[in-house]
Amino acid sequence: MTDAPVLFEERPTRDGCLIGVATLNAPRSLNALSLAMIEQLSARLTRWADDDRVVAVWLEGAGEKSFCAGGDVVALYKAIQAGEGGAFAETYFTGEYGLDHQIHCFPKPLLVWGDGIVMGGGMGLMAGGGFRLVTEASLMAMPEITIGLYPDIGASWFLNRMPPGIGAYLGLTGAQLNARDALDLGLADRFVPRESREALLEALADADYGEADNTQLVHAVVSQVLDQFEDRGQAPAAQLWPQRDHIQHLTACATPADAAERILDDTHSDAWLAANRARLAAGCPLSAQLVWQMIERHSRASLADAFREELNLSVQCCLRGDLAEGVRALLIDKDKQPRWSHASVGKVPKADIDAMLRPLWNSQTHPLRNL
Repeated sequence: MTDAPVLFEERPTRDGCLIGVATLNAPRSLNALSLAMIEQLSARLTRWADDDRVVAVWLEGAGEKSFCAGGDVVALYKAIQAGEGGAFAETYFTGEYGLDHQIHCFPKPLLVWGDGIVMGGGMGLMAGGGFRLVTEASLMAMPEITIGLYPDIGASWFLNRMPPGIGAYLGLTGAQLNARDALDLGLADRFVPRESREALLEALADADYGEADNTQLVHAVVSQVLDQFEDRGQAPAAQLWPQRDHIQHLTACATPADAAERILDDTHSDAWLAANRARLAAGCPLSAQLVWQMIERHSRASLADAFREELNLSVQCCLRGDLAEGVRALLIDKDKQPRWSHASVGKVPKADIDAMLRPLWNSQTHPLRNL
């Protein structure tokens, strides 16, 4: 297999059309999303969107462990250590969020095979897919609080589209979700058993797409093919939905400090809730504040506006936040002993939060002004 960052294939269909297949090709790093991946995938999606022969696109990750386990935060760390954090972060996040927005707006059916680990940057790729497919092996999360970041990749927008309090809980705790949870929360559309992948691709290639330029018709054909393979009876038991009332109680607070305290003081014996508590307890206090702020600030914002402010904040996290320390502790030295800038969520001064949210560009100079 080639070591190209992304593998591209065009599978012919029975009626002479094409299905574009893109495979993130870094299985040893669990397909962490590199800048090269971002640039190549964006360019190919632009080409496929304009190619009348291409009726649909399939996006997946190489290997059996992961679709995409997140962004290339090790590259960000190295850039920060070299004194180039701001410039690299601007380039990286501008490309990543531009790609995520492109997927949200893609004019043809785009199927995302969310098998295995789907975290951070992988969630960004999956969130905008037209058909987001999960399997019995899917494991989804936005665990940015563990490295001093916050749920970006459009999460400031889509976490607001969950039941009240649920998005905040996911961001504060980095809760891990299975396929059933993803379906319940609107993060996935279909459950397809992992073993059906190749048969599904063959069925898509064997379908009759009629007038390939009729987008509504092509979506209907893809949906009908998926009907043949969906089997929610094989999905794992829900973890979050049975706890939704309890979770909403935990986050029904006026401030992130109050919510964090309520979550940490919770004595519920459920193992999934306990793991989430532990993640928050060890997580970055500044990140918890930023999670809450971004969800509140984008409760009624557009997707494009959310991406624009996320770009600003993500670059600030590299310039003045705790990201470098979080990545060092988790992925570089691996001592899992981060020295956060603040002792607790309640001890983060407002001035520090305001500094993180301070704009780096105006509306005319913003790198994502054309979204």
